Amino acid sequence: MDLSNKVAIVTGSARGIGKAIALKLAEVGADIVVNDIPAAAEALEGTAGEIRALNRNALAVTADVSSATDVARMIETAAGTMGHIDILVNNAGVTRDQLVMRMTDEDWDTVLNIDLKSAFLCTRAVLRYMMKQRWGRVVSIASVVGIMGNASQANYAAAKAGIIGFTRSIAKEMGSRGITANAVAPGFIETKMTEQLDEKRRQAMLERIPLGTTGTPRDVAEAVAFLASEEARYITGQVLGVDGGMALG
Repeated sequence: MDLSNKVAIVTGSARGIGKAIALKLAEVGADIVVNDIPAAAEALEGTAGEIRALNRNALAVTADVSSATDVARMIETAAGTMGHIDILVNNAGVTRDQLVMRMTDEDWDTVLNIDLKSAFLCTRAVLRYMMKQRWGRVVSIASVVGIMGNASQANYAAAKAGIIGFTRSIAKEMGSRGITANAVAPGFIETKMTEQLDEKRRQAMLERIPLGTTGTPRDVAEAVAFLASEEARYITGQVLGVDGGMALG
């Protein structure tokens, strides 16, 4: 894969899966705009520094991607500084787990805004750049939970299922303009979020995975890089599971 002369924006890339994606895209030649919330500014600059160490250009932009105003500023800054935008990775996300009967309006709205609305805002903002050049890649991070559902995660499952429907709609709208849209659906990936699970819950989840092991942020990043590449030029509207077979049930 060769992404030389391409510019990618990766939301939520101060750490975890987003950081792994940003670094992988840089490894295969892309210049990267990394993004996260202002509270993660220091970690975000760290990610940008690691990208520059790979001899790629990096721009760190703090923004709340659930805010249309912030997104407009981020995209304008990215395009103005880097010259063009070729790849968007909608990765930003949070969880607020709770049973539906105990879930607050705030729990619901926070997850839907950050995990789903942000993908709409960022994609809408970059499409005009991609349409002009008649080339673009939109890769959004969904989840196995958006396919299977999960107790105590109705908000997260709804957001990630929404990502899948959104992705397929963009694929139909933008195919004639040389723009593809795909989603990656991770399963049980080793991140700070999953580190908080107790051993009993970890084992229960591992028993549902045919490969019998967890994934890593790098596994997700490899899938994203492929979908962003020219090798995936004829793939659009698809959901690529990176879950060790977990979604098989």
